[in-house]
Amino acid sequence: MTGLETLGVVAVGTVCGVDLVSGPQALLSRPLVAAFLGGLVVGAPLPGLAVGALLELFALETLPVGAARYPDWGPPGAAAGALVGASRASASPAGWLAVLLVAIVVAWFGGWLMHQVRRANGADLHARHAAVAAGDPAALRALQRNGLLRDAARAFILATFALTAGDYVSVWFTRGWQAPQALARLAIAGATVGVGLWSASRLFGRGRTAWWFAGGLALGTLVAVIR
Repeated sequence: MTGLETLGVVAVGTVCGVDLVSGPQALLSRPLVAAFLGGLVVGAPLPGLAVGALLELFALETLPVGAARYPDWGPPGAAAGALVGASRASASPAGWLAVLLVAIVVAWFGGWLMHQVRRANGADLHARHAAVAAGDPAALRALQRNGLLRDAARAFILATFALTAGDYVSVWFTRGWQAPQALARLAIAGATVGVGLWSASRLFGRGRTAWWFAGGLALGTLVAVIR
């Protein structure tokens, strides 16, 4: 990955992270989209889309609503899409497994970091309470600007860390992997299918929709076996 591509991936990851809350909330923060964009930057959109689809199954478990703490999949998704498309991680299933693990950890860390940004925004609002209550436009603009900058800095840190750590861990993991590569494929398939089924059961596993879910799952399994 060239220096220009690295900057591009970090920039994409930052935009995807900001999109989660601050705006424009155009679903760029979904791992399916973020990983595709990360792969597109390095000229490998299809591997990016593939790893994004795997991460999307994990992301389906959480809904970013209200003041709940939830993972931020955008920056690590963009980094993962770029890594599997342009780095040595794409050479083996063990590398893919390492990239997925790093992306998941960074996404959860992003949720914690977002909480810290919210606390800083609250402290900033408290400090400017009198000016805001008086309707001072400058105070309002400062709150919006500072909040956006904090969120952008958070997303930048996540994207940079995910890209750096993902590249290092994937190379180290690939070199140290002594088991058959089929075991890494099994781990990836087992984890993603398991979390996908769990998320789907949480969303559709009640009432009449549970029967539709079970029927669709059975039909899809039958088609996969026949083919």
